[in-house]
Amino acid sequence: MSDITLSAGVRQNLLSLQQTASLMATTQNRLATGKKVNSALDNPISYFTSQSLSNRANDLNALLDGISNATKTLEAANNGLTSLTKLVQSAQAIVQQAQQSSQTTAKTTGSVSGLTSSTAVTIAAGNTITVNDGTTTATFTAAGGGADTVQDFIDAVNNTANLAVKAELTSDGKVQLEATGTNTIVIAGTATAAEKLTLGLTAGTTAAGTLNTDRSSLASQFDALRTQIDQLASDSGYNGVNLLNGDSLSIVFNEKGTSKQTISGVTFNATGLGVAASTNTFQTDKDVNDALSNLSAALSTLRTQSSTFGSSLSVVQARQDFTKSMINTLQTGADNLVLADTNEEGANMLALQTRQSLSTTALALANQASQSVLRLFG
Repeated sequence: MSDITLSAGVRQNLLSLQQTASLMATTQNRLATGKKVNSALDNPISYFTSQSLSNRANDLNALLDGISNATKTLEAANNGLTSLTKLVQSAQAIVQQAQQSSQTTAKTTGSVSGLTSSTAVTIAAGNTITVNDGTTTATFTAAGGGADTVQDFIDAVNNTANLAVKAELTSDGKVQLEATGTNTIVIAGTATAAEKLTLGLTAGTTAAGTLNTDRSSLASQFDALRTQIDQLASDSGYNGVNLLNGDSLSIVFNEKGTSKQTISGVTFNATGLGVAASTNTFQTDKDVNDALSNLSAALSTLRTQSSTFGSSLSVVQARQDFTKSMINTLQTGADNLVLADTNEEGANMLALQTRQSLSTTALALANQASQSVLRLFG
């Protein structure tokens, strides 16, 4: 094309048309893609900055799934705690019914009140107090010198294997012995009557009683509920993580893994809650009172853990909301760097089309001089 000679006017108008066509192509691309920066060639700083912001938004969006799962895991654990509380309260009601049903096995209560577990008893060294159930004998041997306490005697009775008698202190501080079955209670030993009396006890036999069938039935119901506690605790997991069955949960909050939270699980089956199986079918008041104490402690533990999980759930939900807001901010910032203003680009296109028309007209005018020369030869 270099062999063709064009006038200066024609060349100027042709150059203007080419520039207009290039601008129209760029504007059309922006309108088609919705972006003013489509590659690093358009604007390296805006392009790479936008890409970095978008990448971080994508990374945080991937973490949202883990945060969402953590929220549901905590909700599942909280549901489990709520249901476990109801089961423990039901068990408590059963034991309270047993407490209201009078004991029918043999029972003897000391005559001295106001005793505590640490109260010293004055018995000569080597002297004994024995408690017999008709088959097995528990023997408390005094160390003397004021070293013996009420708790030492109670432990000697309760720690004797196969003895069908339980010892405890009543609410008013009296030593009480209870038969766990249809057996007698025989108090004896080499201690003098006065020495036995320091515990409020006298030598003799308490006649055998009978089993309380209501308490036996309630004990069976209690053990059935205890089994349900185990099953409910094992069913409180979500997505393979059970915070009530010893599992722990780790939640990552940022793309670098430097911001995270670890939630330690607990083992809240019956054993973990300290809810022991019924003993002696609740025939003694001691067994009933021990069960009530265990259940009260279990309820306190459940309420404390519920508060702990609730606090953790609040943190996770706050971080979830924060992450969603951050993703929106990052995506908006990335878009602001590369997205085109369609209204502006539309106005540009109209202006370029007008310019193209004017340039075409100007080119036609510039060609008229050459056409005038051509007429001379006509």
